[in-house]
Amino acid sequence: MESAADWHSAVALLDWQVDLGADEAIGDTPIDRFAVAEELAANPPAKAKAQAHLQPVERKEIDAVEVARHAAGAATSLDELRQALAGFDHCALKRGAKSLVFGDGNPAARVMILGEAPSREDDRAGQPFTDRTGALLDRMLAAICLNRGSEDPETAVYITNVLPWRPPQNRDPAPEEIAMMLPFLQKHVELVAPDFLVMMGNIACLAAVKKQGIMRLRGTWDEAFGIPALPMVHPTNINQPHAKRDAWKDLLSLRVRLNAKA
Repeated sequence: MESAADWHSAVALLDWQVDLGADEAIGDTPIDRFAVAEELAANPPAKAKAQAHLQPVERKEIDAVEVARHAAGAATSLDELRQALAGFDHCALKRGAKSLVFGDGNPAARVMILGEAPSREDDRAGQPFTDRTGALLDRMLAAICLNRGSEDPETAVYITNVLPWRPPQNRDPAPEEIAMMLPFLQKHVELVAPDFLVMMGNIACLAAVKKQGIMRLRGTWDEAFGIPALPMVHPTNINQPHAKRDAWKDLLSLRVRLNAKA
């Protein structure tokens, strides 16, 4: 028969183990974990032996700009370029956009207009400059006898954007997004081959001529992708009398160039 002293000793030992953190029984017999560790070290399982011979795999990061350069370079027509853009999955903007906004107008036009990025309305329509800003742009072009719907290259325009997908909340494009799209943009300009390029806004100037500060740049001709290029204030910012006067001067400058090279 178990004595009271043995019972109290067992309770004391149990309290001591609880104080050490042993609060759960996991087996009927004690296990010497030190001996188990030594045994595993001396005789590792077959899976561990196999893993010991495996060399670490070096993960290579994808160069999205290089992928874009290769995809754009392979395009020989605007349709192929559109397909290449549609198949480019390395720009996160694509996952949040409803449409790929590629271009609008006559690809044979002498004038190519470069905007920044699609608006909400452009994203829904799948075409650039379809909102009130687009309506203003159409009126501006009509003032110098240009029309994006014209079939005559002399009076037509062709329009595209730096980015083909709308950034969330119409935020400015990030530098890495511009870098990814630049090979496609350069190929786009090459395939259209206009006589003149009009860069609407800071983002267009940054992408095409690596310059910013549209109020300083506007009105002075530059060169982008080997083509005479005119920086202009984006139509969304033409809301003051002085801005309208500046836009009119720039349009007249474009008209003069068109007439001189007719």
